Amino acid sequence: MTERQLIDDFLAQKRIAVIGVSRNPRDFNRTMYNEFIRRGYDAVPVNPNVNEIDGRRSFASAGEIDPKVEAALIMTPATQSEAVARECAEAGIQRVWFYRATGRGAVDERAVDFCESRGMSVVAGRCPFMFFPNPGFHGLHSFFLKLIGRYPR
Repeated sequence: MTERQLIDDFLAQKRIAVIGVSRNPRDFNRTMYNEFIRRGYDAVPVNPNVNEIDGRRSFASAGEIDPKVEAALIMTPATQSEAVARECAEAGIQRVWFYRATGRGAVDERAVDFCESRGMSVVAGRCPFMFFPNPGFHGLHSFFLKLIGRYPR
């Protein structure tokens, strides 16, 4: 699959774990989590340090989610991504997205290699906001990447 096909397949899933969602309502990854909900996804928060986020039960790990999810958006620091990827694989999650806006984000090469070696679909980097219909000001980021030839095909 092309990178764009992987992205579209991920976003076609309706029940998605958001791993590493912040307790802080002003944190950007909390904004991302809320945007998935606003767009009709059944976004499942995963954060071992809290029992609930915005009235939804939060799970300590991907393996504890019940009922199961179809995909996982990983928003942890890159140093935690390999362990999180292993949890996703053990939980039977076949689609993962290692979030990145700037810096490394959640992208860790060992985690990506681990997932790919197990036949999991992987989006390594990128921000989901850029690929939602009507992305608002995030559309500028998409436009810029298209302009310089770095938008996924």
